[in-house]
Amino acid sequence: VQLQASGGGLVQAGGSLRLSCAASGRTFSTYDKGWFRQAPGKEREFVAAITWNGGMSYYRDSVKGRFTISRDNANNTVYLHMNSLKPEDTAVYYCAVFMGGRYYDTANYRAWGQGTLVTVSS
Repeated sequence: VQLQASGGGLVQAGGSLRLSCAASGRTFSTYDKGWFRQAPGKEREFVAAITWNGGMSYYRDSVKGRFTISRDNANNTVYLHMNSLKPEDTAVYYCAVFMGGRYYDTANYRAWGQGTLVTVSS
């Protein structure tokens, strides 16, 4: 079972995108979920996480105030709303299911799927 991210594309600096993350074969509605990104030549890094009921969310410092994570359990989808995009946000974005521990640690996530590429031009 994997989560599939979609919604990436090419956008100019200052623009916006909304990424979606859908699960296939299983709902994972009672699990916290997270978004990560990986830029070329760099390690995968934490972007944001949301608790299973949407009550709490967490962000890396560089995206606070610009990105918002949300979820719609009825449709088994998690979103990442990205505003005021910067060239340094360019990366492949992934979503995954959080299994416990620290939110920023990739080792604590499962069901990684193919990511979606976000390219921000200056």
